[in-house]
Amino acid sequence: MKIYHVILLLSIILFSSCQPARNLVYFSENANGPKISNEANTETRIQQNDLLNISVSSLSVESNALFNQPSTTVKEGYRVDKTGSINFPVVGKIKVEGLTLDQSQETIARKLDLYVKNATVNVKFLNFKVTVIGEVNRPSTFTVTDERINLLEALGLAGDMTVYGKRENVLVIRENAGERTMARINLNNKDVLRSPYFNLKQNDVIYVEPVKSKAAQASQSNRVLPLVAAGVSLISAVILAFYRLNQ
Repeated sequence: MKIYHVILLLSIILFSSCQPARNLVYFSENANGPKISNEANTETRIQQNDLLNISVSSLSVESNALFNQPSTTVKEGYRVDKTGSINFPVVGKIKVEGLTLDQSQETIARKLDLYVKNATVNVKFLNFKVTVIGEVNRPSTFTVTDERINLLEALGLAGDMTVYGKRENVLVIRENAGERTMARINLNNKDVLRSPYFNLKQNDVIYVEPVKSKAAQASQSNRVLPLVAAGVSLISAVILAFYRLNQ
């Protein structure tokens, strides 16, 4: 084996040993475990400061015009206040906090029954957004139109994780009624499907943390790589000198 082959092999072994093998496959742990039901925790509930679009439809043209008046408030949506209520035309305050969209539609329809019979109420979120940041290809805030999205779908919107993203330690930040909670999710384990944080809520923030090797590369205080490079150069020089002396 020629001397430069030895140096090249030594360099490859030295540098590759600094990068431990990582599992980049989702749900690869416990792959043969029992089937997991994902029916729980799928219903999104209305919170304070949510913005709702509410439309009313009935057989009465006058009633439709009354409850769907083209005011600035309606165009911008109905804001859920600190008491968990919206201020609806004619009816006044209606408590909607903690309700699903279907439940809020039924509640508003019952309130309207005093003014118009058999009204159909449709309620939608105007501010259902999730934010994905960190080691993803397209970090951004995404507006969700169907009020239902899970963690994998959000990562898909962000172009999936980069190879430097920690799949075993994804942080989900959630705020509910002014209280902020955080959970760390292991996407290598399929048990994550049972987590209440797998199905996202409005305004959730997903942070994909970089692996240590990426953080080390970005750190200005890092001195490991120059030392390794210097070590390789020194060893190469010694081997080359030894080789020449013995020719």
